[in-house]
Amino acid sequence: MTTPGVFLPLTVYGNGDTLQRSHKLSMGETPSRNPDLLRGTVELLILKALTHGRQHGFGIARWLEDVTSDVLRLEEGSLYPALHRMERRGWVESEWGISDNNRQVKYYRLTRRGREYLQRETSGWTEFATAVFKVLQTT
Repeated sequence: MTTPGVFLPLTVYGNGDTLQRSHKLSMGETPSRNPDLLRGTVELLILKALTHGRQHGFGIARWLEDVTSDVLRLEEGSLYPALHRMERRGWVESEWGISDNNRQVKYYRLTRRGREYLQRETSGWTEFATAVFKVLQTT
């Protein structure tokens, strides 16, 4: 049995000192050493998922797994608190509806304010990721 270790900004499966051969990442399984970075990452990914239309929580998590070929996984313990935070901030709106398998679920949709936040944060993350990648490419 493996215990997850922490690797910013995502939780990495491993024992904290070495990584397992598995490359799957899980967000929200253990507390991060930098919760603001993790929280911002989770919110950014959720907002991006909602650019494709309204989704319920499971649909958001499934979309992220599909897009990343199961590399990133959003755990319920991070997903739903993030959705509630974003709803309080006016970035998403929700309404109850019936899912494809005939269950009552809460659907979330992106608001104008959420779309603006996503655009700003995507730009910042792109700049950050580009800088990190440049560092990692140095010899």
